[in-house]
Amino acid sequence: MILSYIDESGTPDIPGNTSHYVLSGLSIPIEKWKKCEIEVHQIKQNYNLINAEIHTGWLLWPYLEQSKILNFEMMDLAKRRYEVQKYRNSELLRLQSPSTQKLYHKTKKNYNQTKDYIHLTFDERKKFVYEIAKLIGKWSFARLFAECIDKLHFDPAKAKTTVDEQAFEQIVSRFEQYLKIYSKSCKTKVYGILIHDNNYTVCKRHTLLMKQFHRSGTFWTSVHNIIETPLFVDSQLTSMIQLADVCSYALRRYLEKGEDYLFKEIFK
Repeated sequence: MILSYIDESGTPDIPGNTSHYVLSGLSIPIEKWKKCEIEVHQIKQNYNLINAEIHTGWLLWPYLEQSKILNFEMMDLAKRRYEVQKYRNSELLRLQSPSTQKLYHKTKKNYNQTKDYIHLTFDERKKFVYEIAKLIGKWSFARLFAECIDKLHFDPAKAKTTVDEQAFEQIVSRFEQYLKIYSKSCKTKVYGILIHDNNYTVCKRHTLLMKQFHRSGTFWTSVHNIIETPLFVDSQLTSMIQLADVCSYALRRYLEKGEDYLFKEIFK
């Protein structure tokens, strides 16, 4: 059995706020799952992020309040967290007026998304994500399947599908083909299952799509080795989904910005 953990980076909306949409599936043999979890746990532990989700975009967001706290880098982790939280509370109080309600809600959302990482400097957060990418690159047993769509060149009328549906069909097709090839090398049928980040906007559509693929195949292949419809799980509770997020983010930033410090590690 091969497990393929699926997550996205960028928005499938056209134009949306990103030029690219990336859907990736990080696939590992089921017997390697425990090893992977332990290695991820060890890196998280080194950065005091045991119970934190690896959400790459928010981890690598600049937290301007840290630069306004005197000697922030010299503080211990508990003191850093206290000072950042104190600053953020005062900022939220300042924004609670009718004229700044929109900014208040946006700021509150940003603070909520980043609260688990505020004890780390930007350089430490960047180093943490790099170590995760480097770990993935060392997993010779892992395979990454990804569809990267430049939305500027995507024609919904011609494709007759949405951006995220096309990406999902590509992931399913490539994973299925890999399972068939892998089965031949093992001389026994190897099955796979898709484990998807629980995105409510795509959950039902991708489930219905997968049922259709089981009945009549994708545009490129019949489906015999992938079993069931995708299992949708909470990414906050599943480390391997979080690693799929790192992969998707690294691919999108490489395509959009030419950033390769994460891409070079994962592409191995």
